Amino acid sequence: MAEARQTVERPLSPHLSIYKPLINMVMSILHRLTGAALYFGTLLLAAWLIATAMGEVPFTYVNALFAHPVGQLVLFGYSWALVHHMLGGIRHLIWDTGRGLQIWQVNALCWLTILCSISLTVALWAVGLALRGQL
Repeated sequence: MAEARQTVERPLSPHLSIYKPLINMVMSILHRLTGAALYFGTLLLAAWLIATAMGEVPFTYVNALFAHPVGQLVLFGYSWALVHHMLGGIRHLIWDTGRGLQIWQVNALCWLTILCSISLTVALWAVGLALRGQL
């Protein structure tokens, strides 16, 4: 005969619908996304270097692609991802020394990483454009 089983109420496992996103959670995800973006951006850098080695015609073609507004946006995003990922690595290095692990310090370092990555990227592009006479 079949026995009647009683269902036991089990707790739900934590999920995004339970936790509100914290800055350190967002930064962890963003660090992984910028790492993936750097992988694909480095393929663009390799394409540019290969075009340079192939001669003037391929080099001119690739430069024209990067000079297009969409290409400029991709290059700006790549440089931001590079700066942001680097600063995120420095933040992790600080944490690896055992410093900055109190929650207010974690939050401050996360916000500082965002602000500095944006500021440094804009400054990098401003200097680059000024040196080329385009600013």
